[in-house]
Amino acid sequence: MAQNTTPVRSFHGILPPFMLQTLAATTNDPRWFQTLAQTQSLFANSPVRLNPVNRFVGATGPLARLETYDAKGRQTHPGDRARFDGDAPTGDKEVDDAYEFTRAVRDFYVEVHGRNGIDANGMKFVSTVNYGQNYENAFWNGTQMTYGRPGANSPFATFVLLDVCGHEVTHGVTEFVGDIEYYGQPGALNEHLSDVFGELIEQKMKGISVANADWIIGNGIWKPNVRGVGLRHMLHPGTAYNDPSVGNDPQPDHMDRYVDTWSDNGGVHYNSGIPNRAFALFAIEMGGYAWEKAGKIWYAARATAGRKPSFAQFAYHTIEAAKTIGFAADVPTLTKCWAAVGISPSATAVDTRTPPFPGGPFDPRRRNSIVWG
Repeated sequence: MAQNTTPVRSFHGILPPFMLQTLAATTNDPRWFQTLAQTQSLFANSPVRLNPVNRFVGATGPLARLETYDAKGRQTHPGDRARFDGDAPTGDKEVDDAYEFTRAVRDFYVEVHGRNGIDANGMKFVSTVNYGQNYENAFWNGTQMTYGRPGANSPFATFVLLDVCGHEVTHGVTEFVGDIEYYGQPGALNEHLSDVFGELIEQKMKGISVANADWIIGNGIWKPNVRGVGLRHMLHPGTAYNDPSVGNDPQPDHMDRYVDTWSDNGGVHYNSGIPNRAFALFAIEMGGYAWEKAGKIWYAARATAGRKPSFAQFAYHTIEAAKTIGFAADVPTLTKCWAAVGISPSATAVDTRTPPFPGGPFDPRRRNSIVWG
């Protein structure tokens, strides 16, 4: 089994840093500062390990277990046992939703991709709800999912959503499949892949075809008084929300509007909108159910793209994957959809748009920076 030579520190939260910073600035509410500080601490103390890579098939052995816990307002993991495999519903919406959504994620990867567990080797799915008193986020920490609970004055209705669960757990899958670096265009692709599979898991669980899909990540996350439909819009990046309390959706939908920045880990939550739109366009062109063709191409491309693919390189790998897994006839359409967002597939074109982090990889600001996903 191939091993990475670079240690992995895994922590990804669903709310991007610029959104939490906007909330902290506009409300002066201590909960947002607490969430920022706690997120930084969680990242700094997350496990560092070497991950096996290219674990891209495997459905042998017992089915990966589901374990759902309740932290009951404590900042602890995993918390009190709430609902495990075979347990009846508890009547607690947060617990039961987290359990059912995680089961949908598990079943999707087994049924669609033959993958048993996050590591393809039966790794159990652990979830904790009601984490902390003022922790406004949901995150994957390398071993489990965790959901905070929005306060009374929060713009958020809930963090326990199916596509949020699928998005965050997919960060774990990506770590084991190829461990794509979390900076610049590779990092934006890491985010993009989590959006893709979070959306596909929701579409499959609900039996939604591409013709009826909303392509929204985080549909239902906002309270009714917030002007927004979700956290991100895959088909129309930049249109998910527009409200004074949380800011405006900053995602570009084309390379002409690419955000050149070293903040947000090189713009991972901004520029993921560009490949998101390419995927949604391609899935719509294919028709039917997106997980049956487009999703399988993207899953295969992730396994071959390496640790530092540029957008152009990843697009190249989707084309090669389409040829390899039996969709060669769709390559012209796939190429057209990448062109629609300003990307020309290339095996060699590296990311030249993202500025290096000031001071290089050992700059203290980078070591102490917060990683979201």
